[in-house]
Amino acid sequence: MNFKEELCLKKAYAFLKNTPKTPTPRGKTMMLDKGLGLNETEDLLATAGDYLDYAKFGWGTAATMDRALIQQKTALYQAAGVIAYPGGTLLEVALMNGQFGEFLTETKALGFGGVEVSDGSTVIAPSTRKQVIQQAKDAGLFVISEVGKKDPTLDHKLSIHTRLIQIQTDLRNGANYVIIEAREAGKNIGIYDEGGNIIEAELAELTKNGTDQLIFEAPLKSQQVALIRQFGVGINLGNIASNEVTALETLRRGLRGDTVGRV
Repeated sequence: MNFKEELCLKKAYAFLKNTPKTPTPRGKTMMLDKGLGLNETEDLLATAGDYLDYAKFGWGTAATMDRALIQQKTALYQAAGVIAYPGGTLLEVALMNGQFGEFLTETKALGFGGVEVSDGSTVIAPSTRKQVIQQAKDAGLFVISEVGKKDPTLDHKLSIHTRLIQIQTDLRNGANYVIIEAREAGKNIGIYDEGGNIIEAELAELTKNGTDQLIFEAPLKSQQVALIRQFGVGINLGNIASNEVTALETLRRGLRGDTVGRV
């Protein structure tokens, strides 16, 4: 096989030194699926499936779709090696209604590979949170917990110490990763100020024990750039829009002006 024939079996421009491999493994990418159709999902996976790790069916969107459609979508994600899971708000509603058992059964039947355990919109007792994580793990599901509140006023009341304790507790109880809440807008919540800029002191505290099992919601390009520049291509990022997965990958690889020569 000659050079040209070999290139045809790889990504375009595979000869470039900074693509597709880097000294540090690429961080995880969690995408927010807000209701993609089957064709959109297939197109997404054809163009960016190699760079996608988790697909969150945002909020309670999964409860608005036909079961057969969800099963077809989760099958597509699974075939591409992507873990799909329903948003944490749906789990919170199920808990609030005393229907967590039914929620777990339906989640597995729909083909989801994981769940998100959160209390962003409700209040969940620590003992219940621990039990939920462990039951989901026992059911064979990948567990991603989330720390933070949806309401900025309530979120601001959570100290860094409280967030750190919750992160450590969730991981000890079996969560695979912990998401740092930032919502879809990424402003005035979590580690971001009203302009969407990173509050560096808070970020430093949250990452003092490492970032390997943290996923930072970073819906804005400026946030993605800042976190990649600070922590490198191995940083885990979430709440990425479906049409921005490839764009994020170019940032990780130094193929976009913001990170050329910097990663």
